[in-house]
Amino acid sequence: MQQLLKGLLERVEPLFEKGGKLEKMYPAYDAFATLAFVLPNRTHAGAHIRDDFDSKRMMVTVIFALIPCTLVGVFNIGFQRLLAMGVEPAFGPAVVQGLIRFLPILIVTYAVGLGWEFLFAVIRRHEVSEGFLVSGFLVALIVPPSIPLWQLAVATTFGVIIGKEIFGGTGMNIFNPALVVRAFLFFAYPAQISGDRVWVALDGYASASPLAIVAEGAEAPIVDVLAAQGVTWFNSFIGLIPGSIGETSTLAILLGIGLLLITGVGSWRIMLSMLAGGVVMAGILNLAAPHPGHFLALPIHYHLTLGGFAFGLAYMATDPVSAAATDTGKLIYGFLCGVLSILVRILNPAFPEGVMLAILFMNMFAPLIDHFVVRSNVKKRLARATVPATADARVTE
Repeated sequence: MQQLLKGLLERVEPLFEKGGKLEKMYPAYDAFATLAFVLPNRTHAGAHIRDDFDSKRMMVTVIFALIPCTLVGVFNIGFQRLLAMGVEPAFGPAVVQGLIRFLPILIVTYAVGLGWEFLFAVIRRHEVSEGFLVSGFLVALIVPPSIPLWQLAVATTFGVIIGKEIFGGTGMNIFNPALVVRAFLFFAYPAQISGDRVWVALDGYASASPLAIVAEGAEAPIVDVLAAQGVTWFNSFIGLIPGSIGETSTLAILLGIGLLLITGVGSWRIMLSMLAGGVVMAGILNLAAPHPGHFLALPIHYHLTLGGFAFGLAYMATDPVSAAATDTGKLIYGFLCGVLSILVRILNPAFPEGVMLAILFMNMFAPLIDHFVVRSNVKKRLARATVPATADARVTE
């Protein structure tokens, strides 16, 4: 099969090369060919170290890491829908209901996003970037299952053009494109991305997200209030709660994190420091809570499983393009992402989920963090390399 596909690509390649009938469509051919195989003509000048694990292979690895939370997310869509209908949520019907909602979202996201990618590649006459392979998958997982498809198409267009292409394309963007899509939806269509009616995808049914329940506060301990709504820590850990499609299951996300760390694709520095920042900030707010029913009293382990904290830690904050690049910078960047995520989530009632805003905010400051880290390292090395005047004198004598 591999040789058959390779032979087919070699036979049609002349049609897409310069002078061929489909010359203008070469970026489309190149995108498919380089995704299927690591071609021998990827470097042209200068010294290079070749490796078959190129950026496309890296993107495919991230997609594999997203599969566990996708599978749980699809089941949870059907589970929540059948539960709202008063039907016993059996596995088969839940998966079918989930696929009915999820597949159109994924198809629209990829169709619109890749359409713009191909268009810009043809206009600029460069390769089709592989970045949207991951960005498109992420977009489908960070929206609620009831999102109107036309709104998703508009937001994806905004994310690709304004969030990436105006900066020069993949590798040049300041902000994470998937989070730009979600931010556009959040501010342009707030009723469809937040509130009581968007998480179950069932007309006439209202179910507040767990973080919305927390933001309201209560007289009783906040954990008991959540449990009364069917939100226990165990349910939030395995993913059987209302929420965005791929963000609900911390267990599934941990499986994805394992693959990212084993393959070296994900930065353990960012993940660990973001976790530490979230724990520290949640602990400080717990100490400031006036009573157990106050939203400041939400336990630390609930913060880590509710909303998009775990998903953002694994797949969003670790984006190699928009995150900090230096080792020390990654620690600072991740820690501040964690601190701001919990701070915005709890102290700003207008935004019961702060992970999106925290990561986008830190994307903006990532280059500045790296700049100061590099300057600090340069100063330290210059100080070590400078020979004191007294030492010079002793050498001369």
